[in-house]
Amino acid sequence: MASPVEVAVDFDASIQSLNALDAAAYRLIGTATCQIDRDGGRYVCRLVASTNPQKGAVVSSDELKERFLNLVADENLRARVAEKTEGVRNVILALAFGALAANRNDAG
Repeated sequence: MASPVEVAVDFDASIQSLNALDAAAYRLIGTATCQIDRDGGRYVCRLVASTNPQKGAVVSSDELKERFLNLVADENLRARVAEKTEGVRNVILALAFGALAANRNDAG
């Protein structure tokens, strides 16, 4: 039996958020496990490919690393978009819930 595919990916903790790493690790469930440790000023993510991946063939260490880096980049982008659109999103929610409250008061 072949040994499981393992790879370590590290990030500067002053630049990379732990939330994005956790979210990316969560999205790897079924493909790999991810243990995140802090080592000084770095986050070290140890990825181990699942022996029975849900999506077919076992991935190589390069493929696993690339998939994880793509997921981390996606989570970072999601966080930036959420931060930049928070004000607009809050206005939309306030208007929507305000309209619901007005409708409820009119009906009552």
